[in-house]
Amino acid sequence: MYASKTIVENAINSKDHTTLVAAVKAAGLVETLSGPGPFTVFAPTNAAFAELPPGTVETLVQPQNKGTLTSILTYHVVRGTLTGKDLMAMAKKSGGQTQLKSVQGTPLTVQTKGKKVLVTDAKGNTAVVTVANVMQSNGVIHVIDGVLQP
Repeated sequence: MYASKTIVENAINSKDHTTLVAAVKAAGLVETLSGPGPFTVFAPTNAAFAELPPGTVETLVQPQNKGTLTSILTYHVVRGTLTGKDLMAMAKKSGGQTQLKSVQGTPLTVQTKGKKVLVTDAKGNTAVVTVANVMQSNGVIHVIDGVLQP
């Protein structure tokens, strides 16, 4: 990934994010996530999507489910550029965890455990940031090991 490229340009070139890219295309979010942002994206890997119940991804990318897919994907996006250091500082300042408003509107809970950053969704599922601070021309990507759901 290259800091001079956008979130979408870099994700397209990542072998670990082909499912995410297909979902972003199906939801019609390519233009938005290629825009100036800045955005902080918690990007699930292909392996994270594979952990969903069988058939979930295939169902979500169908045209009739575009609204649901868009809701799930925008739940992984926060406005602004928040580095891992920023996330850790925000959580520490708030007593160990903080809430971020996703672009979708439902908050995400960010907490730290040692040097790890964890993101918990509205359903109580927690994903770990496995690769932090992948800088982009329009924000930052944090690779996560789970799919967040509003």
